[in-house]
Amino acid sequence: MAPKRIAFLVYSGMQALDVAGPMDAFQAVQIGDESQARPGYELFTISLDEDVVSCESGLQIVPNYRCEAAPPIDTLVIPGGAALRDPQISEKLGKWIAENLSEFRRVAAVCTGAFALAETGVLDGREVTTHWLFASQLAARFPKLRLNPDAIFLKDGPYYTSAGITAGIDLALSLIEEDYGPSAALAAARELVVYVRRSGGQTQFSGPLRLQTSAPDRLADVASYVMTNLCGDLSIEVLAERAHFSARQFARRFGKAFGMAPATFVEKARLEEARRLLISEQLTIEQVAAAVGFASAHAFRRAFQRNFGVMPLSFRAGFRTADREPTR
Repeated sequence: MAPKRIAFLVYSGMQALDVAGPMDAFQAVQIGDESQARPGYELFTISLDEDVVSCESGLQIVPNYRCEAAPPIDTLVIPGGAALRDPQISEKLGKWIAENLSEFRRVAAVCTGAFALAETGVLDGREVTTHWLFASQLAARFPKLRLNPDAIFLKDGPYYTSAGITAGIDLALSLIEEDYGPSAALAAARELVVYVRRSGGQTQFSGPLRLQTSAPDRLADVASYVMTNLCGDLSIEVLAERAHFSARQFARRFGKAFGMAPATFVEKARLEEARRLLISEQLTIEQVAAAVGFASAHAFRRAFQRNFGVMPLSFRAGFRTADREPTR
């Protein structure tokens, strides 16, 4: 079986990880017997008219081919990046994609790569996703899309879209599973030290806490205090006293600065630390709940499910390698 050819359409102003992450996932796939293993994919980059592509980070990539000189392509991957939020650039790439769509078995858009694919019209009426931060912008520009802003990745026909940055790896693993089965996807995931399929949606990974640097000094101090005293008494009375406000004044000013009530901020801060402990520490659910200040494991499970759409054990299981026993 010949390796499947995957081309990454690169352009200046793209997100480097949208190329590097999926490319490394595909590169990890080996097919055939162990003694005669060979790559499952032939990977290359293509560019419309650039000899050197400068990513958002400043990283420079030399494309393997100009588009017109590329070999036949099985799967086209469109990485995202700030540049594609510029209609002139997305229209330019979209025009080339539209003219060549019949040549590809499938097309995958990572993050804001959906802007370029949407320009072709093939996503009209289809369910799509993108980075949660730019979902409303995508919906405004392309109102015929059926946007699901919380999905990690979606397939609708031969077209695939994903959330931002590392979600491109999730999408790549899904394509690997589609091509070569779950064992190949699992092997690639283990090599990359990621998990094959995430539970829940983007809300569990998009940072829910506002940066306290934008808040007034007294409130910023309270935010820092919360995040370093999660096991302590974080009632509104205690926090208001620390900020030298009455409870009523504190609640009003805090809500204006952070866009949420103090109790909500405290809960989210506790859950953020709980996620870290679930992944990095061998603690029971009861121990995690106590470590971040929840009154009981039951209250912790309910809050975790409500905020992230997945139970704590399911979240932890996504990060566990096959040789590790569950912690209950």
